[in-house]
Amino acid sequence: MELQPTGTTTGISPTLGELLKRVEDAQNESRGETPVHHQVLDMEPRSVPFVLSFSNLTYSVKTRRKLTIPTCFRRKNTLGVPAGDPIGIQSKFSNTKTLLNDISGEAREGEILAVLGASGSGKSTLIDALANRIAKGSLKGSTTLNGEVLESRLLKVISAYVMQDDLLFPMLTVEETLMFSAEFRLPRSLSKSKKKARVQALIDQLGLRNAAKTVIGDEGHRGVSGGERRRVSIGIDIIHDPIILFLDEPTSGLDSTSAFMVVKVLQRIAQSGSIVIMSVHQPSYRILGLLDRLIFLSRGQTVYSGSPTNLPLFFSEFGHPIPENENRTEFALDLIRELEGSPGGTKSLVEFNKTWQNMKYPRNSESDRLGLSLKDAISASISRGKLVSGATNDASPTSTVSTFANPFWIEILVLSKRSFKNSTRMPELFGMRLGAVLVTGFILATMFWQLDNSPRGVQERLGFFAFAMSTTFYTCADALPVFLQERYIFMRETAYNAYRRSSYVLSHSIVAIPALVFLSIAFAATTFWAVGLAGGLSGFFFYFGTVLAAFWAGSSFVTFLSGILSHVMLGYTVVVALLAYFLLFSGFFINRDRIPPYWIWFHYMSLVKYPFEGVLQNEFDDPTKCFVRGVQMFDNTPLKVVSYDLKVNLLKTLSNSLGFNITPETCVTTGVDILRDQGVTDLSKWSCLWITVAWGFFFRILFYFCLLWGSKNKRR
Repeated sequence: MELQPTGTTTGISPTLGELLKRVEDAQNESRGETPVHHQVLDMEPRSVPFVLSFSNLTYSVKTRRKLTIPTCFRRKNTLGVPAGDPIGIQSKFSNTKTLLNDISGEAREGEILAVLGASGSGKSTLIDALANRIAKGSLKGSTTLNGEVLESRLLKVISAYVMQDDLLFPMLTVEETLMFSAEFRLPRSLSKSKKKARVQALIDQLGLRNAAKTVIGDEGHRGVSGGERRRVSIGIDIIHDPIILFLDEPTSGLDSTSAFMVVKVLQRIAQSGSIVIMSVHQPSYRILGLLDRLIFLSRGQTVYSGSPTNLPLFFSEFGHPIPENENRTEFALDLIRELEGSPGGTKSLVEFNKTWQNMKYPRNSESDRLGLSLKDAISASISRGKLVSGATNDASPTSTVSTFANPFWIEILVLSKRSFKNSTRMPELFGMRLGAVLVTGFILATMFWQLDNSPRGVQERLGFFAFAMSTTFYTCADALPVFLQERYIFMRETAYNAYRRSSYVLSHSIVAIPALVFLSIAFAATTFWAVGLAGGLSGFFFYFGTVLAAFWAGSSFVTFLSGILSHVMLGYTVVVALLAYFLLFSGFFINRDRIPPYWIWFHYMSLVKYPFEGVLQNEFDDPTKCFVRGVQMFDNTPLKVVSYDLKVNLLKTLSNSLGFNITPETCVTTGVDILRDQGVTDLSKWSCLWITVAWGFFFRILFYFCLLWGSKNKRR
């Protein structure tokens, strides 16, 4: 199959949906020649074009006032403004910085609009403004598609945004990564075979056939090259064949050949019936030949807007002709930087651009009315084979798009499958966690080997339970970096409705449970019989259930913290500190009755309290089991060292004083007495277990609200 050049006006370029019908020919397309560059402003409008227009976009942010040196101590130029500060007088009185200043333009279907400029010129800000990644109220101006205001909900469905950083799961192959994206973004009505065919066609279009079975890789695992990684990042966002594609510096960090191949792919995407808008720092001569429209920015203002072929004429009329053998964009950027450093800045170039645009290409109001309405244009695009997520196959004017492509349960299934597959290819992570649990269990088993029922044994049991329950929480700290690593992948995918946030939270919980069950069995089996805990088989299962509940609550707590903290080291500091406080107020170091009233609330919030009290009751709830007998009363006193006969005589004397007989075998303290001494009387062991489980669900719900409120990924 052969794609038509952008300049061709006869017929409609094939969409990626039509590529799906002829997968076997897609390889020929990926080896096609670069179409000849054309002048966009002279081409005739197509029959049903999408035209994204933006006018008077203005965006300012508040900045802190900086302490400036008085002007009398600084060298001034002829205008009386301190040298090197072209806006010096304003900066002393203004606490706002304008990032976009009255920017207007348009992007058309089948074309690539490139935003150029030096660092800090506002390229990424303009892309964010067009992609609705700036909060309402902060951005002034209007953005329309086919003359109609583009609603945020609709934009999310018909567009895609490719970030500058390649955010991918490292242990998935290229094909698997694209397939998971297809399962997220393509509607359920599309069969599995068609989704696979869509992925194969996209692999060929992206030029990734040789790397299809290669893992993405990261610092510790060798994978695809930088250019291939970038094309995969583009692929996962165009899997649903969006009408509008935004890209933030897709060629950043790539060599010239890789960068050219990426832009070549973008050209084919545009030709398939999409609008492509990207920012680029400094394109090479070959890349410039693939671009259709350019917008040069300087400190948030437009200094040129038009076709690349008109650059020589523009700068020639401005009085700075471009030398014959010099790269046009390099010359333009160098001239802009030179003007930015001058006293007048780029004001003269900005004003010349406005005059030149009005003179050479006056606004034609009739051209804005060409084509269909937005709703009808989207319906027509879908009927031609566009695979917009959630789109119906109905070609009638009432065709609409849904917010999400798939139902709730499908999202959970796909997310769980992806997470499980990625984690199973890094078994060393779970292996280290299992090793830590087994080593801890082995140390506890050998340290507290076969505890007896003496007073000393009681104290050692209390110490074992306190350490064991707190250890289960500490070993959950390794869950902290999991979401921190996935945070930006999650934000990228949910920003354009790949899946629901609630689906992610539930799948995250489901995937965590099997590992927690395995860890709980390992820890419980290692310690229960070795320490000599009571209760037999039923006691073991309750002990196992409490350990599992503690792992669940600890994992949920750490997951919640990962949702509100953005740095791993800060997260570990907070986790360790809070778990230490939970242990302090659990009731082990100081009984509940002794905790000051102003701290008692922390006792009931302690995650360690409930599993600790639960296993204590499991151990000591037998009223017939004795832990302290006659002569053992003196074991925790200085009289412990005296002879057995003297202890018996002391018991006789004590019996006479109390009025009842205490023999060396008389039971003085039962398990119930120990629970009463520890202040474990207000809740049953089953209540402690279910409260611990409830804490886990509570923190998962808090995690969901953190994602709901804290992952909007918009500028203020």
